[in-house]
Amino acid sequence: MPQDTRPHVVIVGGGFAGVAAMRELADAPVRVTLVDRHVYNMFQPLMYQVATGGLNAGDVTYFLRSLRAKQDNAEFRHGLLTGIRTDERIAEMSDGEHLHYDYLVLANGVNTSYFGTPGAYEYAYSMYSRSQALRIRDELFTRLEEAAANQGPDEIKIVIVGGGATGVEMAGALAELRDQALEGAYPELDKGAITITLVHRSGELLKPFAPRLRRYAAKVLRKRGVVLRLNTGVSEVKTDGVMTADGEFIPASQVIWATGVAAHKEVSGWGLPQTSGGRIQVGDDLRVNGVERIFSAGDIAAQSEALAQLAQPALQGGRHVAKQIKRLLEGKPTEHFKYFDKGTMATIGTNAAVAQLRGGITMVGPIAWAAWVVVHIASLLGNGNRLSTLSHFFVRYLWFMRKRAIPIVGDVRPVRPNGDREPDPWQMQKAE
Repeated sequence: MPQDTRPHVVIVGGGFAGVAAMRELADAPVRVTLVDRHVYNMFQPLMYQVATGGLNAGDVTYFLRSLRAKQDNAEFRHGLLTGIRTDERIAEMSDGEHLHYDYLVLANGVNTSYFGTPGAYEYAYSMYSRSQALRIRDELFTRLEEAAANQGPDEIKIVIVGGGATGVEMAGALAELRDQALEGAYPELDKGAITITLVHRSGELLKPFAPRLRRYAAKVLRKRGVVLRLNTGVSEVKTDGVMTADGEFIPASQVIWATGVAAHKEVSGWGLPQTSGGRIQVGDDLRVNGVERIFSAGDIAAQSEALAQLAQPALQGGRHVAKQIKRLLEGKPTEHFKYFDKGTMATIGTNAAVAQLRGGITMVGPIAWAAWVVVHIASLLGNGNRLSTLSHFFVRYLWFMRKRAIPIVGDVRPVRPNGDREPDPWQMQKAE
């Protein structure tokens, strides 16, 4: 078989930025290798729906190898990048394989940051991967079953740490699960026995949004029975709750960590310039500072002018990087990355969302919620995922069905012959 002499572009990370870069190179005279630690792309903006039983995990994940069917010059490699030899242009993989590259794109995203809070890593549930979302869902439904059978505590207390979009959406989804879906599935449970508390260090939710939208989000959450503890920091997470910065203890049967991001641990071994949070420092054209032939895009890339760690900056950054590689192959200089802000959205539940659009336009309520549904379904990879998600949303949110909607059940631990419900060892492992 003749050796492929086309320039080799290695893209690390199959998220928004990595997939966007790969697709932009579809017609380029290169061969592309997409590398990811997972075999799937996960749609992070809807991960909280998986955690609350609103969607199946498969609805928001896409098999990365399927992308090869639509792009002849691309292939997929399941692996983890552990080192970069820039002088030899070699990407070292965890299994010992060496990938020779002509251009390297780093778009591997970020992970949860616990800010060094004692007990947070050990006892809080984060939601930055599919496995983490499933762990939240499984633990939630295990506690619901215990409460329904009077085998556990009578009260289920959920504490969410973080008042950004993830925390707000999670709180709204849990309130909706409690007030609507559980009525038919768990009639023996008193809704008042399920409390949802959102703890946020700042005095306002959704800080990147306009003040009007922040106030609306807080108002809707309070109306839907979520307890807001604003201006409250968390100093420690315990097995049964959280300690606040002023010494108060808030009891919790489940703590969900929805704030803070940091680079994956292996990035520190790549020998590249990083910020204090571990993100990779890039220039105006998204090339890594001081390094030739390496670009970075998405959440892991840190420019001098900070961008929100959202889908649109990642998508546009990934496409920009691919275009710069094509320009270099043509002997042209690179161009500066110019972000086009299309706006941002967050939902608080059925018929309640906030949207901040370009030009200062803001929307709230049913109109913003309908726009949120359309945008998120359209952004999914694969028509199958779009249709499946649309059908689940139809059943969950249509007005005459939603009062009877039954959530997608979690993997509740089975009752064993001796009557206990002890978890298997794999269920106790910390998901990354």
